[in-house]
Amino acid sequence: MLKIQRRILKEFENADNLGLSLNLLVKRIREAIETQACTLYLKNNDHSAFFLVATDGLTIPANETVSIEYGKGLVGLVATRGEPLNIDNAQTHPDFLLVEKVNEADYCAYLAAPITHNGEVIGVLAVQQAEERQYDQSEEAFLVTLAAQLAEPISRINTQDALTAFVDDRTEQQLQQKRDKPFKGTTRIAGVAIGTGVLVYPPAELNAVPDNFITPAEINLEIDLFNQALLQTKEAINDLKERLRTNIADEELAIFDVYIGILDSHSFADAIIQEIHQGQWAQGALRNIVKQHLKRFDAMEDDYLRERATDIHDLGQRLLAQLQKQQKTKIHYPLDTILVSESITPAALAEVPEGFLKGMISVKGSENAHVAILARAMGVPTIMGISNINVAQLDTQCIIVDGYHGRAYVAPSEALLHQYQTLLKEEQELYADLETLRDLPAETPDGHCVALCVNIGIAADAGLSLTVGAEGVGLYRSEVPFLVRENFPTEEEQRAIYRQILAAFAPRPVIMRTLDVGGDKTLPYFPIKEENPSLGWRGIRVTLDHPEIFRTQLRAMLKASESLNNLRIMFPMVTAIRELDEALRLLRQVHQEITEEGMIVNMPLVGAMIEVPAAVYQARLIARRVDFLSVGSNDLTQYLLAVDRNNSRVARLYDSFHPAVLAALVKIVEDAHSEGKQASICGEIAGDPAAAIILLGMGYDAFSMNSTSLLRIRWVIRNIPLRQAREHLREVIGMEDPLLIRRFLEQQLESAGLGGLVRAGK
Repeated sequence: MLKIQRRILKEFENADNLGLSLNLLVKRIREAIETQACTLYLKNNDHSAFFLVATDGLTIPANETVSIEYGKGLVGLVATRGEPLNIDNAQTHPDFLLVEKVNEADYCAYLAAPITHNGEVIGVLAVQQAEERQYDQSEEAFLVTLAAQLAEPISRINTQDALTAFVDDRTEQQLQQKRDKPFKGTTRIAGVAIGTGVLVYPPAELNAVPDNFITPAEINLEIDLFNQALLQTKEAINDLKERLRTNIADEELAIFDVYIGILDSHSFADAIIQEIHQGQWAQGALRNIVKQHLKRFDAMEDDYLRERATDIHDLGQRLLAQLQKQQKTKIHYPLDTILVSESITPAALAEVPEGFLKGMISVKGSENAHVAILARAMGVPTIMGISNINVAQLDTQCIIVDGYHGRAYVAPSEALLHQYQTLLKEEQELYADLETLRDLPAETPDGHCVALCVNIGIAADAGLSLTVGAEGVGLYRSEVPFLVRENFPTEEEQRAIYRQILAAFAPRPVIMRTLDVGGDKTLPYFPIKEENPSLGWRGIRVTLDHPEIFRTQLRAMLKASESLNNLRIMFPMVTAIRELDEALRLLRQVHQEITEEGMIVNMPLVGAMIEVPAAVYQARLIARRVDFLSVGSNDLTQYLLAVDRNNSRVARLYDSFHPAVLAALVKIVEDAHSEGKQASICGEIAGDPAAAIILLGMGYDAFSMNSTSLLRIRWVIRNIPLRQAREHLREVIGMEDPLLIRRFLEQQLESAGLGGLVRAGK
């Protein structure tokens, strides 16, 4: 807590004006104690009363002042005694004084500390909460200590000046509160960013087209653009029809006549033009009318007519593509780009020049969408799943992205901007401090070591991983070279790629996961179409059904490891022992073949991923057959909670701190160790500073994460003794609510001076 006190004092003394410094003081104290109200009272010049000069939580009418006669009320009691007061229900105390213009009737718990300078009480600092309880000893000690530290700077404040600033600020605050109302998202990626909004949207994607309201002077231009797009689309369809005429029967070509008929229909084109007349730009008007038509067709009972919705959607996409060709302008990316979109794609992210991207805001998207994983790997503060926001209005605006709390502020006030600039500066200082840990071991204060490894997908990741002191690769996603090609890579192509990875990290170990496709990862040249892909043909199921693909990859991996001997192989999505036995048989067979060919390659250590409930309950049997277990926490959480992690509707239910997930993690590591095998964990939970405490307590031997998280986790491990981590785990296992578990662990980080890892600031 000492670090928090220093941060509060620093902000208080460095604020630009008196009103701001007092407001920040009570706000920060309220946040630190996690209570509902904090208020500062200062004695007036003739010592006759205490005046309320700052509050965060109490409501006071505009232009009103609040004073409490000396010796009256709980404030007077604290001042006359010169001692702190900590009671569970203020309203039942005999000295309680109800001030009608203040909403104190909403609060029960009350803790106050005197601010004493040269033996005289000059102020009172109070916190309140609706819940009837006593503040604990650590909270009382925090407030008393801070009050003592504030005595000197507060003694220099004139009460009348503070009161004037308070009254003046309240009017300004009311304006600022409207201006500084945040937009909230369901998915957040930690960090603070301040920059300029840059609007992007996927090409020819109707659902991603934002609203963009035009002026009357622009209406005719937008109509002309639409008419041109209409003409060009009809020409393109006729050209396509003629190209196909020699290969397709006339009755099949009739579909193109249907398309032309729809485009010529007055009900379609006129409706779009009418939308433009009402002030919507051409792309937005097209989107609206296509949606209306789709809704009508979907409601039809006739199957044939209902299928015509596909035709309408296809035409809409074609028209949109033509419009975007005409309206496409080169996007200007400022140095402080905040990327904004209905749905940010990895391609849009890649378009931003290197070093320019500071943050991202997306209306759609979930915790484990591909772009979220990329943002987390790049360390870009991001908010996804924001509702009630018109992204078009964010273009070129000053935006604050608070990835810790999932909030975005558009066109913030000077006070809020200053506050976040201070937090951003502190965060940068924190990163500089973390850099000093790069070459230090991940060892707890009581001598327990943990291996910290990285998850990578391309060779370029290796350089960054080594600069943060990675001890190896805990997960190499071997599917990446397959995803970026137009056909299956050959054995030699794979060998060259794997060799590059192994050589970059040698002699550090590299765990290569065999091909893991299916689910949300599909190969363009090997499509897997299923109604429920998450429960379908994926992971080891695919490669065992295609041993020619599996054997080729295993041969490439083994050959790539020649003379390096740092290869480890891991099988994904194991659900049955027979799958594992078959995979091991094929690996041994391939190794024997390579040996017979004259190549000397050591048989690598082999592991299995525990990603599904079936594997959790067979962890001990699996551990007997392999050299190590590795938990794929993202999929394991998804399958245990029956939550599609890419579905924004249920994203809020996806939580790795769910008691069922934690119980499974405990069982896995215990089963592995009972068989004398190591257990590692990869996925987002491995890079979460709060989770690191209990993963350490569980006994995981290695954590594997994105390189941007590694120094943060090293800092946690070097500051939390193993003994203490085990104690915290015992407390957590008895909790029922994931939110309470996270809050508890974040409080432990704060107590250890590591709060900057889970909130803005240092």
